[in-house]
Amino acid sequence: MDISTSGSEVTITGNIKSVSNFQTIKSTLDGVAANNPSINLIIEDSISITSSVIGYLNKLVLKDGIKLTMSVGNEDLISLLNDLNLSSVFNVRKK
Repeated sequence: MDISTSGSEVTITGNIKSVSNFQTIKSTLDGVAANNPSINLIIEDSISITSSVIGYLNKLVLKDGIKLTMSVGNEDLISLLNDLNLSSVFNVRKK
């Protein structure tokens, strides 16, 4: 997994699958959230997302009040987020 930022936009390429991926995502998003009230998260091609990342994104939106928009490139991940009723919470869009 690789992660890059440009202002309030965070792009993730590769599969999100490990604890170290979660830690990288969390520290990156914490830095972006410190300076921006909204984050555009682009998940290029991951087929899944770990429960720890989902929990952290929930905290960002529901507790910290960050406006999250998620652009997802993989149909299976979009289906997973729909099944978990998270599409509206994370403002999921097809990339």
